[in-house]
Amino acid sequence: MRQTVSMKENHLFRRLYAKGKSEAGPCLVVYVRRNGSERNRLGLTVGTKVGKAVRRNKVRRRIREAYRIHEHQMAPGWDIVVVARVRAAFAPYAQVERELLRLLDKLGVRGE
Repeated sequence: MRQTVSMKENHLFRRLYAKGKSEAGPCLVVYVRRNGSERNRLGLTVGTKVGKAVRRNKVRRRIREAYRIHEHQMAPGWDIVVVARVRAAFAPYAQVERELLRLLDKLGVRGE
């Protein structure tokens, strides 16, 4: 991911949950907020309800790959947090990718 860095600090996640916009789907919830920089920051949250470590990591890899493939379509300067729901663990990759893009479109992050 060239234009995106990982978001790891807890205070950034909390600020995004409190002040950002969100959209939800059956598999994912996406929170976004402008960050005032030239780069996007991507954070992923996959809770223990999704499954054990192997399944959670698989869901993380799928979301990260779906974002990476379409990264060039994203407008710069956004904080993005993707929260995986339990259904994401059992959904095919194509569905996760389609849902991520649909939610990012609704929030105005993609296609500017």
